[in-house]
Amino acid sequence: MTKMAKLAPKHFLWRAENSVGVIQLNRPDRKNPLTFDSYAELRDTFFALKYAEDIHGVVFLSNGGNFCSGGDVHDIIGPLVKMDMKQLLDFTRMTGDLVKAMLNCGKPIISAVDGVCVGAGAIIAMASDMRLATPEAKTAFLFTRVGLAGCDMGACAILPRIIGQGRAAELLYTGRTFSAEEGERWGFYNRLVEQKALEGVALALAHQMSLGPTFAHGITKTQLNQEWSMSLEQAIEAEAQAQAICMQTADFERAYKAFAAKQKPVFEGN
Repeated sequence: MTKMAKLAPKHFLWRAENSVGVIQLNRPDRKNPLTFDSYAELRDTFFALKYAEDIHGVVFLSNGGNFCSGGDVHDIIGPLVKMDMKQLLDFTRMTGDLVKAMLNCGKPIISAVDGVCVGAGAIIAMASDMRLATPEAKTAFLFTRVGLAGCDMGACAILPRIIGQGRAAELLYTGRTFSAEEGERWGFYNRLVEQKALEGVALALAHQMSLGPTFAHGITKTQLNQEWSMSLEQAIEAEAQAQAICMQTADFERAYKAFAAKQKPVFEGN
């Protein structure tokens, strides 16, 4: 197991508040676009979080009034048009690996979205477990608007499961921007929060989960992802096995003893 509270990334901001890791892209003057380096460093960070014993949740915050404007036009899109097929596939696999790392990190991820959240920024929000937004948030899966398919970084698999096939198809074909209110109504955003309260609400939610049975939270995240490809019978059996594992934890026993003593359980993640 590793410790990540003192992580010092080069291409985005990171801090730890108790056991919650906080990430912010740090190019607010450009609405926080991604570069080759920030993609790769985010991928490696979420991969390492799977083994981190001191971080139990992640909040991906906006910065300077915007979440993320997607891949940088000059630093990414320009170079891509000059690459051969192998180089392009290396890049698209690398960006997909960021989503895989987010899904498999074993920690709940909350995206707190303000302002622009488009392209790969919308994908990062999509790949999070929960999404909060300000009323000013503007979100778009705009890949078709730059001549690409809507099937980027798992969008055709994940987005329909969040908002439904027809709605996802519309967004991925048209690349149009949808409002925060529409996103909440469709279930993309869990709730809308005023801008001045967004960071505090997101951190409070993450801290609340970090105090819970964190080993069991990791099991929940695993099952939420793995059961996509299971039949109902397979899912029920997988959950039976997962819950039996959780019943062997000390946290389960702590909860029972606290209940019997009419106290609130204090979980320790084991």
